[in-house]
Amino acid sequence: MKSKKQISIQEAAAEIKNGDAVIVAGFVLWRKPMAIVYEMVRQQKRDLQLLGANPGVDCDILIGAGCVKIYESNYVGHELFGKIGNNFARAVMAGTIICEDYGHYHGVLRLEAAAMGVPFLPSFSCLGTDLLNPEYDMLGQAGLRDGSNPRIPREKFKIVTDSFYGDGNVVLVPAARADVCIAHVQQVGDRGTVRIDGQRFADIEAMKAAGKVIVMAEEIVPEEVLRQDPAANVLAGFRVDAIVECPFGGHPGGVYGCYDADGAFLSNYNDNGSRTQEDFDKFAQEWIYDIKSHDEYLDKVGASKLMNLRANSSLKWSTRVKRGVR
Repeated sequence: MKSKKQISIQEAAAEIKNGDAVIVAGFVLWRKPMAIVYEMVRQQKRDLQLLGANPGVDCDILIGAGCVKIYESNYVGHELFGKIGNNFARAVMAGTIICEDYGHYHGVLRLEAAAMGVPFLPSFSCLGTDLLNPEYDMLGQAGLRDGSNPRIPREKFKIVTDSFYGDGNVVLVPAARADVCIAHVQQVGDRGTVRIDGQRFADIEAMKAAGKVIVMAEEIVPEEVLRQDPAANVLAGFRVDAIVECPFGGHPGGVYGCYDADGAFLSNYNDNGSRTQEDFDKFAQEWIYDIKSHDEYLDKVGASKLMNLRANSSLKWSTRVKRGVR
């Protein structure tokens, strides 16, 4: 019997409205909800405000497709498969997005503050760097810190003096309050309980930071199974608004214990699929617009490629992928 919370990839993307503040959970290449990201592009989302701490190919694709207006994070890249994302770099240099640069730790603190329901958290991080230079407050420069948008804090940061122990200046970092968080995990219960195997990154905080949470999973399992080991679960079902079952939904990224990242695909995307806007437009036409469903996408990737990426159930990584060779 289908869960009342279970929706399709298309319905999940439709929950994200133009202008929403969105967190895409996961870490650069790992556990990214790529099937939903592709569908957001197909549905031509616009004026999104992307928030987060660990962005990768997901955000680079959304930026290249013209979905993003405001970007508040620290990086977009593909790790060893391409370093800085080409679409991101091009948009920043051209000024087609407002890029608000935060230190990585600040990005995590912003999620944690929102998850806790407090307006900010303190840190010593980034003191003495240009990340705290008011001249680089890009949302402020654009006149968007006037309080009219509840998702944009009135200040990028605030430096105060510690009055408790006399430890000098402290940076107050504002919460990253999002409308929607989309996450991809290994398992979700049919009533929404979330389980993440391996590294959790800042995903628990990311899901708690948003008003609406959509969890895509490699598989939906009975709640009773997850409750046999409750300590392994990371988020209660009542915090999750919708669930999507989507095997290989993180491709071309990887999912620990399920499949490795598709290095060849990512390298090709960086070198040939996004080097210029024209390159990206061709990539998007072939891999997004001309494909009508996730099943079609998997067919195009190919069964043999997917099986090569599939993880050994004991080792949790693929024994078929060649590593350390050029």
